[in-house]
Amino acid sequence: MTSQENQAAYARRMHHVLEYIDRHLDQTLELSTLAEVAHFSAFHFHRLFSAWMGETFGDYLRRRRLETAAMRLIAQPGVLVLEIALSVGFGSAEAFARAFKARFGCTATEWRRGQADRWAFQLEENRSGTSAQNSNPGQLHGKQDQASKPRPGHHGNSQTATMEIPMKVKIIERQAAKIAYLRYTGAYGHPISQFWDKTVCPWMETNNLFGRPRYGISHDAPAITSADKCRYDAGVEVPADFAVSGKAFTTTIPGGSYAVTRYIGDGRDIGETWTGLLRDWLPASGMQLDARPCFEYYPTDATYDPQSGAFECDICIPVVPL
Repeated sequence: MTSQENQAAYARRMHHVLEYIDRHLDQTLELSTLAEVAHFSAFHFHRLFSAWMGETFGDYLRRRRLETAAMRLIAQPGVLVLEIALSVGFGSAEAFARAFKARFGCTATEWRRGQADRWAFQLEENRSGTSAQNSNPGQLHGKQDQASKPRPGHHGNSQTATMEIPMKVKIIERQAAKIAYLRYTGAYGHPISQFWDKTVCPWMETNNLFGRPRYGISHDAPAITSADKCRYDAGVEVPADFAVSGKAFTTTIPGGSYAVTRYIGDGRDIGETWTGLLRDWLPASGMQLDARPCFEYYPTDATYDPQSGAFECDICIPVVPL
């Protein structure tokens, strides 16, 4: 293989490791296990991980557990702090309390009480740029595939979701879906629109991937994770035998139960829908999040209006009984 092909293979192995970590935060994670996931030597894996991530495995794992806990404390106000601590892999309330205060400068209870409004505001502000503003996954820059053809009809009123107007949310069973994706790391907002425009769309065209359902996956909450570490995946459904090349990766969006609400708008208020779903609807639903990712889903029949910039997508969060 060429040097570029070797680097791409290395990156794909490391992506498998990071995905494995996020989906197994409640379990004991040993370096030897992750080395097996990546097919690297266990003896050298800790050095490889540090070189790739810019932080040691222990520091990364602690950060991901605490950041995930911080989000769940806000999104699941009825769940005990101890239950959330255990759900992200801490063995005791004491260990969690020490680590949380060292990371965020306050107790978990203080965070839950005092940070909810700040988190909601920043999530809204940053989410609003992940999909639209003249270059969104629903538009795809004039490509006349099915997703860009306007259709009549109005799919709910989630674009005006507020505490006064209940969101139209349905629980659906999704089948697992294989996607190919490109990853962006950095500040959310307009840079993600540019990422779709300058990187993702040319890649989709080269690989003949237009006309397929698309996904936008924000792995981190900007109010919790520093901007330089926020991760976003721009993906498209692919056949089971699809082989990636270059800087693309593949993963499987897990099946199971998802709470779904339809967004219709130009993207500037999409954060309000995310906030309403996570902060307002979820705590009252009797459901809770699990380790599967949240995502924006752009079906092939989603409409796009080039005049107004309005587009459709389904906002999906994984749920299990509380």
